[in-house]
Amino acid sequence: MNPRRVAVTGLGVICALGHNVTDVWSALRDGRPGIAPIHSVDLSQLRFGNGAQVCDYDPGKHFEASRTDLLDRFAQFALIAAREAVRESGISLAAELREKTAVVTGSSMGGQSSQDAGFVELYQRDQGRVHPLTIPRTMTNAAASQIAMEFGTTGPAYTFSTACSSANHAIGHAFWMVREGKAELAIAGGSEAPFSFGMLKAWEAMRVIAPDTCRPFSKNRRGMILGEGGAMLVLEPLDSAKARGATVHAEIVGFGMSSDAHHITHPSVEGPVLAMRAAWRDAGISPQQIGYINTHGTGTPTNDLIETRAIREVFGPHADRLAVSSTKSLHGHALGAAGALEAVSTILALREGWIPPTANFLDPDPECDLDVVPNHARAAQIEYALSNAFAFGGLNAVLTFRAH
Repeated sequence: MNPRRVAVTGLGVICALGHNVTDVWSALRDGRPGIAPIHSVDLSQLRFGNGAQVCDYDPGKHFEASRTDLLDRFAQFALIAAREAVRESGISLAAELREKTAVVTGSSMGGQSSQDAGFVELYQRDQGRVHPLTIPRTMTNAAASQIAMEFGTTGPAYTFSTACSSANHAIGHAFWMVREGKAELAIAGGSEAPFSFGMLKAWEAMRVIAPDTCRPFSKNRRGMILGEGGAMLVLEPLDSAKARGATVHAEIVGFGMSSDAHHITHPSVEGPVLAMRAAWRDAGISPQQIGYINTHGTGTPTNDLIETRAIREVFGPHADRLAVSSTKSLHGHALGAAGALEAVSTILALREGWIPPTANFLDPDPECDLDVVPNHARAAQIEYALSNAFAFGGLNAVLTFRAH
């Protein structure tokens, strides 16, 4: 079988920028960050105060009480995003198609909030027991399993947990399955909910969280801002999408991976270079055809510098003609869900003809000398774009998208 072209026909998202694709795109287009004071824990016990949390969220609007008791917040976000993506795709999941549908999700930590709550009961309150559903709530594959049960899909369903590259690994492998005929449909993305006290204290100890906001590529950047949420894509063969008259938001055309084999937390230039090269080669295009990169762009001094150097090594003189931006400046760093939020952002940029900005940008850094689309979205008709994800442990995953 010849490789098939793969269409993105459904998008779903919930994050600090909004509870659906329309609201999230509005915030991206306007450059309105969802970063604000953290509202879920006592800030007096933290050295940082800001995060990108989902606001005005009521689980009862989405799930019956009995189901909410089974679902950690990260799995709730995944289901909400999957519902929107499937509904928006207009796909009819008949029995035959359900058997050939893959569900591939990414999450770096799974049900951290549920685990933290259990530890409080066990160690702080000395209750001697935890919630009986702690294990099914905390397991990282809970989102994939719940999505499969929601839609009755009986094809492959599994989860990647590769830190901040989790969602890109999930989407990339789902893309390969559809392209190679191993699946006729895929629901793929990621979700994360890291705003529990224990997890925030763990990130505090890393000393990589900004005291104010996320300023990727800015000279005075001081670190990342944690975010949460979920995003899902519906992928199917382009021919199938056309045959049923579906709206095609974009095509996914390439995927590349690499390992730094270098350091558990400090990135290398070589690993991201290999992943970006693999992504455009898998797409069968040249680097000069890429017009936009949604960068990993965490806002930490080291990461942004390394990513800049990697982009320059991959693209050479063409790097000066690339637009790059970090939407983490808007929706925060959602860890294992980051790649999914950024995939949606990249697809919308291609579809709408606007590049979302790098928000909160102040003074340029001469060592991050790329066109970072500072503070204001830019009208641009882009054919090909990359979306980068570079994780702790040196695990890199890059997606290539094409406007349709």
